[in-house]
Amino acid sequence: MAGSSPFRMRLVHLDLKGAPPKVSYLSEILPLFRALGANGLLIEYEDMFPYEGALRLLRARHAYSPSEIREILRLATLNELEVIPLVQTFGHMEFVLKHEALAHLREVAPFPNTLNPHEEESLALVGAMIDQVMALHPKARWLHIGCDEVYYLGEGEASRRWLQQEQNTKAKLCLSHVQAVASHVLARHPATTPLLWDDMLRAVPEDQLTASGVPQLAQPVLWDYGADLDVHSKALLMEKYRKCGFSRLWAASAFKGATGASQALTPTEHHLRNHMQWLQVAASGPADALQGIVLTGWQRYDHFSVLCELLPVGIPSLAVCLQSLLHGGFAEDVKARVENFLGISSLDITGVTRGRLLPRQRHPGPCHAGQPPPAQLRGRAAAEGQVRDRLVQPLPPPAEAHPPSYDPAHPAPGAQPPGQVEHPRGGAGGGHAACLLPRRRGRVAGGERAPQLAAAAAAASGPWGGGWRPVPTGRPGPRPQAGTLTGASPCPRPAVSSLRRRPAQMVITGERSRKRGRRHPCSLAVVRASQAPQWRIQNHPATALGWGANRPLPILRQHLSPRDE
Repeated sequence: MAGSSPFRMRLVHLDLKGAPPKVSYLSEILPLFRALGANGLLIEYEDMFPYEGALRLLRARHAYSPSEIREILRLATLNELEVIPLVQTFGHMEFVLKHEALAHLREVAPFPNTLNPHEEESLALVGAMIDQVMALHPKARWLHIGCDEVYYLGEGEASRRWLQQEQNTKAKLCLSHVQAVASHVLARHPATTPLLWDDMLRAVPEDQLTASGVPQLAQPVLWDYGADLDVHSKALLMEKYRKCGFSRLWAASAFKGATGASQALTPTEHHLRNHMQWLQVAASGPADALQGIVLTGWQRYDHFSVLCELLPVGIPSLAVCLQSLLHGGFAEDVKARVENFLGISSLDITGVTRGRLLPRQRHPGPCHAGQPPPAQLRGRAAAEGQVRDRLVQPLPPPAEAHPPSYDPAHPAPGAQPPGQVEHPRGGAGGGHAACLLPRRRGRVAGGERAPQLAAAAAAASGPWGGGWRPVPTGRPGPRPQAGTLTGASPCPRPAVSSLRRRPAQMVITGERSRKRGRRHPCSLAVVRASQAPQWRIQNHPATALGWGANRPLPILRQHLSPRDE
């Protein structure tokens, strides 16, 4: 099935730390993943894993049960998707270190994102987390141990004392912890190979990386989500890793969740170009240089961040990217295949040519000022009998967007501190569009953090919070105009208990057709079954999309499981 793809493994990343889908939805979407060309899943559970015993405080209130985890694995096996679990063990530990009982294991006391590598209890903690996850994944051939974006490493008191000793460096400190975690995985689970994100390894000198022993223990995942990814520099980085002794290398692209912390609609062209660049990277080296590629789909930039695009919104982008990887490019025949899979008559992506690969788009800087528009999806007449009679009225252009601050260690002057609440702009009158959506106490809804969560985050992480996940190629530009939220209700917000009993149904639309030379941004609407009279969903022709001839596309019927922080 791989066709001309240079990637033997094509993994879809399920980021469960934001709006995790119900198992019933996964049962519908996993067959589509397989049909589009995926043969594996990278599942980042975070607090949705059913930790037990002393680790029970890590699990969210609505975490998956052990039986649900087993059902997810059964569904993956049924669809020939190999599952790789991901457990954060160094950076992005907010869901662990936010708890008062574990706050003493922070590298820097005010910030819950980085684990203190000097404490023996730290290794015991991540070892226990790994063992519980592996107990439910006994056949996993790989385990991803995270280790990306380890902010404030070396800034704790114990680290400063350690760094004062001769020949001690931050790189050595990082490698020693990675080596300890990887050694634990191999000692307890010898048939499982650790994977880790590569960003903390890029600047480490070759001799130091080789001497650390890490290349003999783990395999790095080179991640870059930029549309203007530098192919030559990636080829040089791969050569460096091979010289250091890594047996296998992996790549990581993005099909959504990498163009803005509060992005509403997925810019498909951006992600398609990212995958075209990765195809060039794979072609620049030996045929077996890359074991596989992870198509990441981030739901949040970190545990305390707002929601970006949800999984249903990114499915058209995922279809385009997977098919392009499978067939080695995005030509007219690949475009026709995607349209057939999604059940649409036209998939228009600005800038696509008839060539086998998209031409590389050059920008004056690492990240251009504006994001490319999302794919325009139009419903076909043959699907009118399915799910139609939907129309979203066009809204005025949203207020000027503002990029959030992503690097908590070096915030830009005047930028909003990452620990504070970000209010996305949009909607008529310049109001906060997210506040028009139904919300639940103590959790995120519709892109705006609830006040209770904001207070808890500020108390747990200090004045600067846990930090945003940086986009690798620079700060993102303003969000596309076609990302406006709507769904205003004249009625008061429904009771919390009723919302918990009836999860939200998300209906995602594309961009409306152009009229009189103007582009009308469409909107994202949220409907709760218990509030049908108050929260109405209007007609839109894009909801006539179908998966194949008779099966409705799962993105139009997603049910999200509730998640309390």
